[in-house]
Amino acid sequence: MEYAVILYIRVFWPDAVTPLPEPRPDYKSSSSLSQKLSDLADPLYWPPNPRDRRDLLAPTSPLTSTYHLKGPAQASYALGDSLEAILVARDHRGRPKTHSGHLFRTQLLGPDLKAGVAGNVRDLENGTYLLSFPLLRAGKAQVQVRLIHSSEAVAVLQGIWRDQWATVDFMGYFRGPSGYEVIVTCNVTPMLTGEEASTRHYRDEDSGELWFCARLPTLPCNSLVRHSTGCFWNVTTQQDEALLARSLKPVDLHITYQTGPLMAVEPTRNIVLHWHAHGWPLRSLRTPVASLHSVVRELGGLAGGPHTVVVLGLGAHFTTFPPTIFARRLAGIRAAVAALLAREPLTLVVIKLANTGYKSVYGSDWFTLQLNRLLRAAFADLRVAFVDAWEMTSSLALPDDIHPGRLIVSNEVNFLLSFLCPAERPCGSWGPVGGETAKAIFA
Repeated sequence: MEYAVILYIRVFWPDAVTPLPEPRPDYKSSSSLSQKLSDLADPLYWPPNPRDRRDLLAPTSPLTSTYHLKGPAQASYALGDSLEAILVARDHRGRPKTHSGHLFRTQLLGPDLKAGVAGNVRDLENGTYLLSFPLLRAGKAQVQVRLIHSSEAVAVLQGIWRDQWATVDFMGYFRGPSGYEVIVTCNVTPMLTGEEASTRHYRDEDSGELWFCARLPTLPCNSLVRHSTGCFWNVTTQQDEALLARSLKPVDLHITYQTGPLMAVEPTRNIVLHWHAHGWPLRSLRTPVASLHSVVRELGGLAGGPHTVVVLGLGAHFTTFPPTIFARRLAGIRAAVAALLAREPLTLVVIKLANTGYKSVYGSDWFTLQLNRLLRAAFADLRVAFVDAWEMTSSLALPDDIHPGRLIVSNEVNFLLSFLCPAERPCGSWGPVGGETAKAIFA
């Protein structure tokens, strides 16, 4: 058998959760967001997954786990119905598991493997899972089930995410009056700079977000001119590494670009596209601090309107921090989006969910899945559209890659264009006659 998908998941955080900060007066969050995100136990519930660190044969094995049709097999199935199966998770000795919490991915693939649909996995919390596949295309189909992480591996990742303030640090580059450079450690909290008692903090005036760097007594605060990724920390024990070895691997962690801002112009259709990277924390090559604008700041300076499209890609750079950091950032961004839609309701705002592809303690698919659930919770009551990159990268028989290839990217772009150019209005007619169309994209 192949391995497995979970599209239905929840995660429980038993420890106290850091409350969300009050946003600036211009961007007051609704009480509904505070209720949704200040208590992360609801959007991040995950079935309890006890683990035995001593027995390396106790984790779930993709070679011994089995699945079968829920009901009697049929010669054919009706288009539009669902195919259901029961998955039984088993350990390396072949014994059925009595607890759940595994991360599975499932696909229903077409005969040429070039078309597919992601299945839904319902955790029954007793070691078994209900798999459901919508039958959307005529013809033969093939079911593929992948075990991404055993529950024992998830428990390790869950502990890292909950207990570590961060798993990566950053470098701040200070420039002296004669051009010399001094490098210090920076991060989201002063405890992670190595100089907790002596730090400099930088506050984003629009979002209220704070950034901390170790203090330099000889240089002023405004001499911080550049930023880059620092080191990835060792956050696992030897026992943890043994549990994770079957499902994780070293990866290049998304530090492959400069931050812009960048602009492209299409004069024949009056389209101007702006791209900006979000502000701290950003894993990047050495980049000017002046280019690191918060999403809240950019949205606050955007007029909006029926010919403006905002695309927000959020998540990938927050897998190295606990969920409270991302939830706090989402509170400010959501409030800024709400303010933009309030002043210009015809503005199109699109949220791109993070895709699959990471297999490490710094950027696992399990982390990504949790961030996507927070994204949906944050924007659930606003008039925004979603590009579900997680489902796109879960539905095809392609190698996992945090940077998907042309097929996935073209599908993402086409899906985005479907919001801009609905079927009843040709794409060439979108935009003002003789005017300018602006699109703002933030990564």
